[in-house]
Amino acid sequence: MTTPDIPLLDIALWRDGTARQRERLANRMDQALRESGFLLIGNHGVPADLRDRIRDEARGFFALPPARKARYAAPVGGRGWIPQGGEANAFYGEVADPARADMKESLTIGRSFRTGDAATDEHWFAPNVWPAECPALEGLCEEFTSQVRDLYYDLLRMSAVALGLADDWFVNHARRAPHTFNINRYPPLTVTGPPREGQFRVAPHTDWGILTILDRQPGYGGLQIQATEGNWADAPYVPDAFTVNVADLLSRWTGERWRSTRHRVLPPPATAPDEELISLIVFLEAEVDTVIRPVAGDKDFEPVVAGEWLLAREAAATVA
Repeated sequence: MTTPDIPLLDIALWRDGTARQRERLANRMDQALRESGFLLIGNHGVPADLRDRIRDEARGFFALPPARKARYAAPVGGRGWIPQGGEANAFYGEVADPARADMKESLTIGRSFRTGDAATDEHWFAPNVWPAECPALEGLCEEFTSQVRDLYYDLLRMSAVALGLADDWFVNHARRAPHTFNINRYPPLTVTGPPREGQFRVAPHTDWGILTILDRQPGYGGLQIQATEGNWADAPYVPDAFTVNVADLLSRWTGERWRSTRHRVLPPPATAPDEELISLIVFLEAEVDTVIRPVAGDKDFEPVVAGEWLLAREAAATVA
């Protein structure tokens, strides 16, 4: 069984490098996304202090009594707090098991943006729900997601070059796109109790949209990805590097040249009952009216509309 190919790429070489360096970087991206669907991105420029401050503020929110957090409750795809047991991830086409809902709670934040179309803005750019108990959180999160979007556009440009498209081909379908920023708390086993058989901090799934950018903490309850042979392997961790993966719509857009790979987050073992982790995850999308047709690869999929696809996935992940 092979270990998935997940290289560490230096985004500074894309931003400031020579034409030859940019070409090599794009080619290496293409190779990895064909084989594993995952990358590590170094020198992204998003300050560690900013991410630490978001985690500190989020811990204050997650430490509130459940009745206080319930004031900010939201469904999957909404804005606000999703309690433990409120989301059950599953692979596309499979049915999630609510009895084995993910062992996490999330604070979910959307993009502050207006397209000018009332119907689009009502769902995709709904106002965020900021906890009054954590007044600094809004500014920190807006700063973080602004910087992550800049990285997203660089990765989209690199993607286009890797596929032989015009530099701004993907970016031109993403400038007015929504994103979802999840602050995921993975509580310790002393809070959740032991997992049921087949239960995870996040169950095996693929992401739904274009690219996911993850700032993770190392731990026993870590990220695993599924290799092409079906075996599960620990995802590599490099301090200060972001983990980036292809999501379903980008895989379709590339005719499955690039893999949208199943991944999961393990619960910690019984020997680490106090482990608690917080992940910062930005799910980045195409503009919701974008019609996704393959522009590469050898698979010819029926066109799908980005927004309709995402709504269907939200509904499937919601625990009633």
